Amino acid sequence: MIVPNASNIYVVIRTRGAGWKAGAPLEAQSDWTAHAEFMDSLESEGAVLLAGPLENSSDVLIVMRAESPEVIEARLAEDIWTQNGMLATTRISPWILRIGAFRFPQVTTPAE
Repeated sequence: MIVPNASNIYVVIRTRGAGWKAGAPLEAQSDWTAHAEFMDSLESEGAVLLAGPLENSSDVLIVMRAESPEVIEARLAEDIWTQNGMLATTRISPWILRIGAFRFPQVTTPAE
């Protein structure tokens, strides 16, 4: 389980791959529905805090909460857009938020 704190926050840059249809909107890309559902599930479980394409580039910015970069790589490997070459992770960096704040829900752990 992820204990929310600043050291668990990462910025992820993903870049469009060879399978990307240039000029077509996100919703017209191959396997859009499966990708959107996957990303929505990551957001629902609290792993993705913010995500979206960067204007005038082929990159996507994702702010994620995870135990390590390896966990992020493993999670994103499950995405159909990773599997079919639509997106590739090019950078994962720890992020220290200096201005502003994320509001994390209270996490309770079950008694063992």
